[in-house]
Amino acid sequence: MINGRRKGDTGQRSNAIIRIAVAGIAIGMTVMILSTAIVSGFQAEIQNKVIGFGSHLQISLYNAQNTLGVKPMPSDPPFIEAVAKEPMVKNVQAYGMKSGIITANGEIEGVMAKGIDESFDWSFFEQNLKSGERFHVNGPKSNDSIVLSQSVLDRLKLSLGDRITVSFFQDERERKRRFTIGGVYETGMEQFDGSILLCDLRHVQKLNNWDSNQVAGYEVILHRFEDLAHLDFIIQNYVPYQYTTLKITDQFMDIFGWLELQDMNVVIILTLMILVSGINMISALLVLILERTNMVGLLKAMGAYNRSISRIFLYNAAYLIISGIVIGNILGIGLGLMQQHFQLIKLDQSNYYVDHVPVLFDWSTLLAVNVSSMIACLLMLLIPSMIVSRIDPVKTIKFN
Repeated sequence: MINGRRKGDTGQRSNAIIRIAVAGIAIGMTVMILSTAIVSGFQAEIQNKVIGFGSHLQISLYNAQNTLGVKPMPSDPPFIEAVAKEPMVKNVQAYGMKSGIITANGEIEGVMAKGIDESFDWSFFEQNLKSGERFHVNGPKSNDSIVLSQSVLDRLKLSLGDRITVSFFQDERERKRRFTIGGVYETGMEQFDGSILLCDLRHVQKLNNWDSNQVAGYEVILHRFEDLAHLDFIIQNYVPYQYTTLKITDQFMDIFGWLELQDMNVVIILTLMILVSGINMISALLVLILERTNMVGLLKAMGAYNRSISRIFLYNAAYLIISGIVIGNILGIGLGLMQQHFQLIKLDQSNYYVDHVPVLFDWSTLLAVNVSSMIACLLMLLIPSMIVSRIDPVKTIKFN
């Protein structure tokens, strides 16, 4: 039957139905591949942006009210070097936080000044830098240059290179600092873009009346997000009891909880597509069996078992399923790679946090989707293949 199908030796009606079934499997596979790749890409993009602002893990001195680093810890504690040597750790960087208010052109904007030193990993902000450049903090004096978001500049009607005044409050006293806008970034995450201001850590230390060897805490950046839970367990062995650790997933539970819900959408799409593909193949297999009822009767009359005849139809159906899966893979991966490299489909960044549809292929997931689709379709075909056992060879030969 397979050889005959390759040559086109089939009835017109069955041929059309079989083509529709194969097309349905191909379209379903394309949708499944693109769904998993888009959701994976979207999750990775949002994760990278949140982690870019807050790192994977924060270590600070334990204090129930230490949300902004009110209680400083000494810089370069002994355990930090041990944490930095862990293979899964990419970087460990000191930070300090101070809330302030920018007043410019009759507008007022609240910001969170994040002080950084020479250990800071600039890779995330360099990727999202629209104009200007990063500042350097290895000089003898504190650097007055800052990096601010485009959304804050737009609301305050400011531009790159402008001098601004930021008001901070310490011990119920207002303390003002003059800064120069040296860099402008934009990530699309308004929750962070609308507030985070990067500055020299020495400014935050002076504003908080800290010594030069005091910081709010340390941020730990990993090579892989998947190592986060394991690293937190390892750090518990290094960090003394007076310190606390905070994972990024606990700090922003709403964002990461929302990302986890996207997996449920993928499961629903995969289930529906597999059901549609299976129903298409059931229809095609029924047509094949009914079209060859006489052949089934002759095989039974010659002593063939029902199981052997059913296996013939299942092999033929498996060939059609594989054909549809291969076509679907070519279409799905091809379209995904085109979007990945050329970003053809754009999005509103203010609503979706990204300016294009992100695509990320996880080849293990792709293999699992292909194998599970193949197995599910074959299992669904076991029921219609049982029709072979109900065909009476006497009646089929009699009415041939």
